[in-house]
Amino acid sequence: MAISILNNIASIAAQNQLTITQAHLQNTLLQLSSGSRINSGADDAAGLAIANGLEANIAALTQSVQNSSSSVGSLQVADGSLAQVTQLLNRATTLATESANGTLSTAQRTATQAEYAQINAEINSIGSSTNFNGTPVFTSNVTNVFLSDGVSNTTIAITPGVLSTGSIGLVAGTVSGTTPAVQAQGQISFTGTGPGAAEVITVGTQAYTFAAGAAGVTAGQVQVGGTASASAVNLAEAINKSAAGSGTAYGSATVANTTFTATALGGVVTLTAILGGTAGNGATLTDTGTLSGNTTLSPTAGGVAATPFSNPVTNDLLTAADAQGTLGLINAAVANVASLRGAIGANVNRLQAASSVVTNQVQNLTSAEDGILAANIPGVVADLSRYSILNQSGISALAQANSAQQTILTLLR
Repeated sequence: MAISILNNIASIAAQNQLTITQAHLQNTLLQLSSGSRINSGADDAAGLAIANGLEANIAALTQSVQNSSSSVGSLQVADGSLAQVTQLLNRATTLATESANGTLSTAQRTATQAEYAQINAEINSIGSSTNFNGTPVFTSNVTNVFLSDGVSNTTIAITPGVLSTGSIGLVAGTVSGTTPAVQAQGQISFTGTGPGAAEVITVGTQAYTFAAGAAGVTAGQVQVGGTASASAVNLAEAINKSAAGSGTAYGSATVANTTFTATALGGVVTLTAILGGTAGNGATLTDTGTLSGNTTLSPTAGGVAATPFSNPVTNDLLTAADAQGTLGLINAAVANVASLRGAIGANVNRLQAASSVVTNQVQNLTSAEDGILAANIPGVVADLSRYSILNQSGISALAQANSAQQTILTLLR
């Protein structure tokens, strides 16, 4: 290799290596000071993109936990208010029970009514004035709790409901309803051998003619049984158009009776009107001139039509009768408040469950992000020692390379 003074190749090589070492040393120091493996896009472009996406997910999930916690707080305020309403209703129960007693004077009932009126007013006040973060708690409007991970979204609808004396049923008015109809009943009794051939029993508008022998039974006819009980079964099944049992036969064209249903027990067929309130003789026995005397008809009766009713209900304690009626309202109000608290509690449980799921997601995503971004400190410290030594040795090598060029001057002496 020629000796030259134009270029110091050894110095250039030392400078180049020293530059590389110092770049590594600076990156190592940056990782130690930031604790992060990726401090710029040049460090790991793909890793940075993944980590940034995870960071956005974590931010959305963290806020979702806050959204859920805020909504739980609102519902807990509502539940606490309803607990106080229950206490007020318990006091109202005491007052109503006291006022219903016949030993109280008019002045004493007036005093209990005054306190009861204040209880009603306070319940209305709680319903209208209770708020959370400036927003009314008791409202019929749906509140949507928004949960998101930045990609998929979920909303949980909660509706605490309106709270007032009217909403819980503590208000004067009327109780309306309908007395159920009573269905008429009658009986056809078979004794001895039961009805004979050609005897006719009309049930409602349909006639049933008894015929002897299964083979001779035609449309609209019922087979005469070997006993009164068997004939009763045959007639009941013909009326109901039920599946024929063993030994039962009736006309194939027979249809279900539109007025009555029937049951058979022993030799008795019990008729029950299909429509409530139907009364009168729904079944008749036709004398064919050969009446066996083994059939007895008890006319169907007792049917009562449904009747509407409307009873006034008071909401005061001014008389013993009013107090008794009001006590029923108060008991219903207690049940309504308990139902409302149950619904609120169910919403709280759901929100807390959702919050637990979201918190678990935050934990796992944070762990994933940390695995991408976090610097391996033991390894970085080892790199720091290595690059520090290389930096020092590189500087020394550069100094030696620069001094070695001076040996050419010895040739000029």
